[in-house]
Amino acid sequence: MTLMTRLGIAGLLALGCTVVCAQPTTADRIRVSGHLSCGVVANPEDWNKADLHGPLTALDSEVCKAVGVAVLGPKAKLDIRAFDSELQAEEALSKGAIDLAVGVSPDATSMWHWNLAFGPPIFYDAQAILLRGDSQAKTINDLAGLKVCVVEGTDNEKILLARTVARGIAINALPFQEEGEMDDGLAVRHCDAVSAYLSKLALLQLTYPKQLAQDRLLPDLLTLSPVAPAYRRDDPQWAMIVDWTVYSLVQAEASGVTKANVAAQRASEDPVVQRLLGVDWATSRALGLPTKDWAAQMIAVVGNYGEIYERAVSTPLGMPRGLNGLWLNGGLMHPLPVQ
Repeated sequence: MTLMTRLGIAGLLALGCTVVCAQPTTADRIRVSGHLSCGVVANPEDWNKADLHGPLTALDSEVCKAVGVAVLGPKAKLDIRAFDSELQAEEALSKGAIDLAVGVSPDATSMWHWNLAFGPPIFYDAQAILLRGDSQAKTINDLAGLKVCVVEGTDNEKILLARTVARGIAINALPFQEEGEMDDGLAVRHCDAVSAYLSKLALLQLTYPKQLAQDRLLPDLLTLSPVAPAYRRDDPQWAMIVDWTVYSLVQAEASGVTKANVAAQRASEDPVVQRLLGVDWATSRALGLPTKDWAAQMIAVVGNYGEIYERAVSTPLGMPRGLNGLWLNGGLMHPLPVQ
């Protein structure tokens, strides 16, 4: 066999492996199946020791829907699976049972153990302190001698004790084993204050509207705890699709593009709006999406980030934007350029 013949055979084998051995991407598999399988975290009513966020399932589901529309179009079909814990959702994602998990807390241990990566935050939570309305305390420094309740064995308890000890504030920490007991403790005024994540405190005030109507949050935030989408680390294109879906939702709000006016905004002369709504193929080509107006289609279905937040967080929980406001308004939500 001549050298040229051997080289020719080797080339054909390499070409054959390129065609046959190439693995379909996550987006390819979703298009073939016709639906996006997305996991969300639906915590049980009682607080467990790891997942300390309040009920954000509605927000998680909205982001799932946005990603589904970006990939499959306005009539995207969703298979949304609810998990009792972030751990269960991450395990299912790692094993390929779902394509995406939304509403998990990014951390290096999960990233390493489950071989995952995390997208941009969709919600910034923070540990705070809810104080009795009749208390004279104005900051965390005024809590000395007061009974501050917390769920025992949680990161919330550890953070509360660490922060107060570091500042020399001698609080009277009262640990509870269960959420319900601690909630009742504040409602009957056995506790002067409760420390938990903002989303949990919002639910607490919603549960006891009469007893806690005058209670207020101290301005001190003890720690920041965002929640985000998670995906497997083996598909960078899929990661880009998820990331820029979130960025597009935030940019749409910043640019005033809404569910109601997205069609009219296609005529905008603002270059940021033009790129967002698909005046060229640059972004869709980079993401591997078949239509250049994928973001416009998505916004037409779910709205922008502000509209989603209003439906999924403000209305059911009564939570103001706060940390989740746009960077333009002093919040933390900001996009990377959609171009």
